[in-house]
Amino acid sequence: MIQRDLADTLKQMAAVYPVVTVIGPRQSGKTTLAKNAFPDYAYVNLERQETRQFAKEDPKGFFESNPPPLIIDEVQRCPELLSEVQVVSDALGKNGMFILTGSQQLPLMEGVTQSLAGRTALLTLLPLSLRELSRVGVSKGRDEALLWGGMPRIYDNAIEPGIYCRDYFRTYVERDIRSLMKIKDFDKFEIFVKLLAGRVGQIFNASALAGDVGVTNKTIVEWVNLLEVTNIIFKLRPWYGNLGKRLVKSPKIYFTDTGLVAMLLGIETKEQLSRDPLVGNLFENMVVLEIMKSALNKNAMTEFFYFRTETGLEVDLLFKQGTAWNGVEIKSAATVNSDFFKNMEKLSKLPGFETLSKHLVYSGENIKSYKGVRCWNFRDAGDVC
Repeated sequence: MIQRDLADTLKQMAAVYPVVTVIGPRQSGKTTLAKNAFPDYAYVNLERQETRQFAKEDPKGFFESNPPPLIIDEVQRCPELLSEVQVVSDALGKNGMFILTGSQQLPLMEGVTQSLAGRTALLTLLPLSLRELSRVGVSKGRDEALLWGGMPRIYDNAIEPGIYCRDYFRTYVERDIRSLMKIKDFDKFEIFVKLLAGRVGQIFNASALAGDVGVTNKTIVEWVNLLEVTNIIFKLRPWYGNLGKRLVKSPKIYFTDTGLVAMLLGIETKEQLSRDPLVGNLFENMVVLEIMKSALNKNAMTEFFYFRTETGLEVDLLFKQGTAWNGVEIKSAATVNSDFFKNMEKLSKLPGFETLSKHLVYSGENIKSYKGVRCWNFRDAGDVC
């Protein structure tokens, strides 16, 4: 079992909140995390039909049979139970009584905001980070890291990643999608997901996708939101402030696991990936994920953006620590080129970015600093934030 960086944060939040809610993609390790952090807690899984039916029909009796402290898994399957969680936690007046996990953001978050506002900490667990893997001696090269992704079961059970990701998509993804929306033509939806994978790291254009898939813009927007709700993708939003320039205002799309992207693109080997024109986009996806995982595991209130003007000035990742902006350029190359830094240099001359801290994440290891820019190997990307 691989120790998760979120474990300490989970315990800290349970010490000060009556309820802690952990969301994230299916199979990202939420249940294992909760059970290992709180081995003495009782456990119920609302995926089980009889358990879910009991919770829906008799919430009070459910908690009499399953008293806290309690881990409730896949709580989005019975959001009406959250009102009773509120009643029980208020009556007990103790912290750390409930650990909730969920893999669908929308139904869970609606219940949390309605019933548990001010009573729960909200944490996000994404698949394994490269830092977590390195602690158990797993250190992969660029292309292998992209192909394998970070789903814990692949490493725990030595499953071939392409096979795992194919089965993951066919089971968990399709089931969650069908439970949330009635999609008349699932074949078109599958085509849409594969086309979206081919646009990973690119600015979202609903009209272009709609034309390629043969559906309306509205349908594409609904499907993208559905993938976001089920934690398959996330949007990186553009920064737009008060600069007197025209800035791009559409998000970029990334996936929460690069192994899934590789499978959707039909990429099966390192050799195939190294020649694929999207290797740079996949690498960018991985690095953005690593930096976000680092912030999420610390429960940091960090907001991430990309920067792009309509004239082409672009910086891959932008975030603030305190009052200081950090800019990150992400390049899949193993050698440093001075051209990598030009856009960050231009950005640092714009109002509000004069003290920009500049970072480069690349696949090489030899250069640690270059003309005031901190250079990081991708395995250490989590240290950027």
